[in-house]
Amino acid sequence: MKLPVKNLQGQDQGELEVRFPLVEGNKGLQAVHDTVVAHLANQRRGTASTKTKGEVAGTGKKPWRQKGTGRARAGSFQSPLWRGGGVVFGPKPRDYHKKVNAKTKQLALRKALTERLKAGDVLILDDLKLPSHKTREMVNVLRTLQLDGTTLIVTPEADRNIALASRNIPDLALTTSANLNTYEVLRPDKLVFTRAAFEKLEARLMKD
Repeated sequence: MKLPVKNLQGQDQGELEVRFPLVEGNKGLQAVHDTVVAHLANQRRGTASTKTKGEVAGTGKKPWRQKGTGRARAGSFQSPLWRGGGVVFGPKPRDYHKKVNAKTKQLALRKALTERLKAGDVLILDDLKLPSHKTREMVNVLRTLQLDGTTLIVTPEADRNIALASRNIPDLALTTSANLNTYEVLRPDKLVFTRAAFEKLEARLMKD
């Protein structure tokens, strides 16, 4: 598979041949599912907590006598039936972490990228250098390349100008070749790589 390479003015700059092994058919679908589920689960802090009947502050005095009032029996102000009482089976701090082995992650990333390449959702730039960190510099690039929806820009290394110029633009995210994951590949409408970033990612995908 060959991908067209463009410059920041949208002009053709040749082609780039995809060298990493594409994942065909249904192979890798389960790996993608497991990896994305694990990624989302690992973002959860797991700090939600409620108090049980025994943890709610309050007196141990019986609200009223057992018999003779005409009301239902009540033994505690901390009863879950009462406003301000304890919570039954409420959340407690827990770890949501899920582990996925390295080979599964590798397969999932190759599968996700294969599908995005086939769908024509990947754009390769010859290079991406901004003259300043002004937001308008990045806005002009996106407008010229006709990138309207959610976009992920992948660079070979972190770039201060690109990071500062991008942070105030909605629906635009940045990452590097070393940090790109399956969820980030699937989430945006368009993936934008520099030539160097794509080649660096390929080297990562071709490792056993």
